[in-house]
Amino acid sequence: MKNIILTAFFSLVTTTLNAQISIGKSAITNASVLMEFDNALTNKKGIILSTVDNVTNAIGSTPAANNGTFLFDRSDDRVKMYENNTWINLSDPGSETKITPNTSAETTANQGAIIGADTSNAKGVLVLEASNKALVLPWIRDPHLTVLNPYPGMMCYDTTSRTLAVFDGTVWNYWK
Repeated sequence: MKNIILTAFFSLVTTTLNAQISIGKSAITNASVLMEFDNALTNKKGIILSTVDNVTNAIGSTPAANNGTFLFDRSDDRVKMYENNTWINLSDPGSETKITPNTSAETTANQGAIIGADTSNAKGVLVLEASNKALVLPWIRDPHLTVLNPYPGMMCYDTTSRTLAVFDGTVWNYWK
C-alpha cells in the first residue's frame, strides 16, 4: 500500500502546469501574458537579472532558442540581452560591488523553472515559453529617483519615459 501512495504522490508532483502567474497581485489582468507583476504606480520593485561570470556558459546548446535572454555580465559589468545569436549591451560598464555572489553548487545540467511549456532548449533560471503570451515587466515611475537601493541587473519599465530601464550597478540605462 505504501508503494501505491508514493507512486501516486510522485505522479502528482511531476504533473506539468501551463498557467499564467501574477506576482504581488491577486489576479492576472491581461490575457496575453505569462507573468504579470503588481504595477501600481507606487511600486518600486523590479526584476533582478541573473549574474554570470561568462556569457558563453549562459546559453544552451541551441543558441537561437536563447534569443531574448537578459543577464548581468560580471566580466565587463554590463546588462546584456541575447538577440539574433549575439550579446547586445544594454548598459555602459557599471559596478558589481553590490552583488552578493551565489556560493551554492550549480551544475549545467539543471534547468530553471519553465513556464508555458513542458521543456525548453533555452538555458535559464526562469524561461517563459509561449507563442502568444509575453512577460510584462514591473512598472516604476522614474526608477532613477524612486528606487532607493537598486541592485546591479535590476530591470523594469519606466512609466514616465516609457522605456526599458536597466541598472548596471552605477547608473540607470534607458532603452526605447
